[in-house]
Amino acid sequence: MKKIKALIADDEEELRKYLKARLSEVWPDLIICAEARNGREAMEVIAKHQPEIIFLDIRMPGLTGMEVARKIAGTCRVVFVTAYDEYAVEAFEKGAVDYLLKPVTRERLEKTVKRLQEQVATPFKPSAEVAEILERILGQKKGPSFLRWVRVQHKDGVRLFPVEEVCYFQAGDKYTRVITKAGESLIRKTIRELLNELDPDQFWQIHRGTIVNAAAIARVGRSLTGRGELRLKDRPEILTVSHRYLHVFKQM
Repeated sequence: MKKIKALIADDEEELRKYLKARLSEVWPDLIICAEARNGREAMEVIAKHQPEIIFLDIRMPGLTGMEVARKIAGTCRVVFVTAYDEYAVEAFEKGAVDYLLKPVTRERLEKTVKRLQEQVATPFKPSAEVAEILERILGQKKGPSFLRWVRVQHKDGVRLFPVEEVCYFQAGDKYTRVITKAGESLIRKTIRELLNELDPDQFWQIHRGTIVNAAAIARVGRSLTGRGELRLKDRPEILTVSHRYLHVFKQM
C-alpha cells in the first residue's frame, strides 16, 4: 500500500512540532515529508516532494495560505489551519477538504484524519475558489487576534499548551506564574503584557497582579472582612478580588 506524504506549513515552529507529534499518534503511517516556515518554502517543498496532503496555515509571511492554496489547486488535498472558527467553517462548506482550529485538539484531528483516510483513495481536485473565498473573508476580519498558546520552559525544551487550560496568571518577582489544573509554570511576560494579548471576554483581571480565566471560576463571594474572594473549579486556593475589580462580577 502506498505511503501517504504530508507537508506541515506554519510560521510557528512550536505549532509545527505539536501538529507533527499529534499526527504521529492518530495516523502513524502518514509520512511528514517536510515542514515549511512560510508560503514560499511551502511551494518549494510541494514541488520537490509532491505530497498528497498539506496542512496549511492561513496566515503566513511571504505567500499567505490562501495564495499557496490557489497556486497548488488540483495537486494535493488541503487542510486549512486557522485561529478563526467562523472563517474555517465557511471555507469548509464551500469545498475545502477540512480545517483545523487553533489550538488543535486530538479529538478534532482524529475527525480530520478519518475524513482524509476515506478520501485519499479517490481522485480529488481542491478548488482555487476555496482560497479566493478565504482571502475575501479574512479581508473583512474585524478586531484583534488574541493569544492562543502559552509557551513555557520545560526541562531542556519548550512546552506548549492552549491558553484555555490556564486557570489564572499571577505576577511574581521576576516572572509570572501560569497556573493550570495540573500545576504551575513560569513565563517572562508581565501581567500588563498579558492583558494586551488575552481575550478580555475570557480572561478577567481581579487584582493588580492576577488575571483569571472566567471559565475556571466556581464562585465569587466576600470574606468576613468584606473583601472579595474567588473560588476555582479545579484549584484549591482562594484568590483575592480587589475592590476596584469587584464590579466585574456584578452580573454573575
